[in-house]
Amino acid sequence: MLVEFASMVDAVRCASEIQQGMAERNASVPSAQRIAFRIGINVGDIIIDGDDIFGDGVNIAARLETLAEPGEIWVGRTVREQVRDKLAFVFEDMGEREVKNIARPIRAFRIAAKGSIAAPSAKGADAPSLPDKPSIAVLPFTNMSGDPEQDYFADGITEDIITGLSRARWLFVIARNSSFAYKGRSTGVKQVAHELGVRYVIEGSVRKASERVRISAQLAEGTSGRQLWAKRYDRELSDIFAVQDEITETIIGAVEPELGKVDRRSSAGKRPDNLDAWDLYQRGMAHLYEYTKGDLRRAQRFFAQAIAKDPRLGPAHSGLAETYYYEGVYGFADSISDNREKALAPAQQAVVLDPEDAGAHCTLGRAHYMRREYDAAFREMKTALELNPSLALAHYGLGATLVFSGRAEEGISYLTAAIRLSPHDPNMGSFLVRLADAAYFLKRYEEAAEWARRALQQPNFQWSRHTVLIAALAQLGRLDEARNCIQQLQVKRPNTSVAFVRETHLFGDTASFVHYLDGLRMAGLPD
Repeated sequence: MLVEFASMVDAVRCASEIQQGMAERNASVPSAQRIAFRIGINVGDIIIDGDDIFGDGVNIAARLETLAEPGEIWVGRTVREQVRDKLAFVFEDMGEREVKNIARPIRAFRIAAKGSIAAPSAKGADAPSLPDKPSIAVLPFTNMSGDPEQDYFADGITEDIITGLSRARWLFVIARNSSFAYKGRSTGVKQVAHELGVRYVIEGSVRKASERVRISAQLAEGTSGRQLWAKRYDRELSDIFAVQDEITETIIGAVEPELGKVDRRSSAGKRPDNLDAWDLYQRGMAHLYEYTKGDLRRAQRFFAQAIAKDPRLGPAHSGLAETYYYEGVYGFADSISDNREKALAPAQQAVVLDPEDAGAHCTLGRAHYMRREYDAAFREMKTALELNPSLALAHYGLGATLVFSGRAEEGISYLTAAIRLSPHDPNMGSFLVRLADAAYFLKRYEEAAEWARRALQQPNFQWSRHTVLIAALAQLGRLDEARNCIQQLQVKRPNTSVAFVRETHLFGDTASFVHYLDGLRMAGLPD
């Protein structure tokens, strides 16, 4: 329904009372018979046409309604500013949202009156203590199709996400039976987190109409209820199970890095004298992802301290191996040969400590292709993907192994899968530059130059982003542009030469590597 109010206060109060009344009604109604409303509220100019109203004010209210989940109220910025001091509501900032047919993003807020929309936790109830590693519950996704027979599809999405997240060994994931106890219940994120003893909660909904399906998913912090990540997926249903797998993998691939970021921020806020092995590991990861020479050295120290406190903490061994890997491939190492040796032992130890850790196998694979041992790298990356099909770094690693070993065409699909699974990955520059390498080896030089330019727009310096662009421009005959790129590279990494590239790059296919170096020589890079 569409309702016009003369007062924003009246609009918000009415919406709250509707949601409160529905929550009370639904408490005694079987789940299949419950009605749940989404409400969007906006203030703006309207056009009156007989018994109808329309205009941007109406359109934005409608878009806010579609963003809301059942039982929720979402409002625009102006509504929040006008009523927050007049009504006892809590406003949760949901960030700026891109919506259909609205030119600029909408700043959205979710509101709840204390004691009304979101029921408080039972007083005195004993809550499980938080585990010593990131913990998460995946609530049953809501079937919004209006067809109870589609419950199986929503349940299948939920179960697949639980299974996929369970493969991440550093995560504590609530079992399916405990999560599904909340099916059909209108329970707030904070209450769920309290009752299950978890730090994070995933919620979502599924709407199937004709031959299309829309799935929305949100990751929230349990203590504050603050939304950390949200995504909507629209797909054709030509192959329902393939769609289910694709969306599940994409959600898992996006959620894992978000949890890592939150945990690293949490560890960074603790006092240095109050750090356990996991906190030390997370601090190391925070420095690792800066990809500078100084940060990689600091990361090494944190990982070493974590290992000293807990020698069986496999991810710390993997992290240590990664620092040697990045020092080598980014050109920071005093001797890349030494780093190739240093990376292998901790990577192998991580796999010994936990053979079921997909991330450990991925790191060991990188240590192998750093040594140009492509068969071993391929084997480890395949194992990583068998353990966790949603691990973006394993897709990247497999694609990179194929490109390095002269199988560029085969590597492209794995590299694009990595980008799809983790579109905000801190390794995005590497994802893109490997696509540039693949295109260069396939003699698609314009494409190679475009991928290289996109890689150069990513944070952090990586010399190989420059060299593939230089080689591609030379092959296109654009030598002036290529020489300008050489000058830019020499400013950032003086004395870069063909000999340095030959020693440091991970290409092993002789013909491909010769073709790459020929492009650099054509551009005028010194031998």
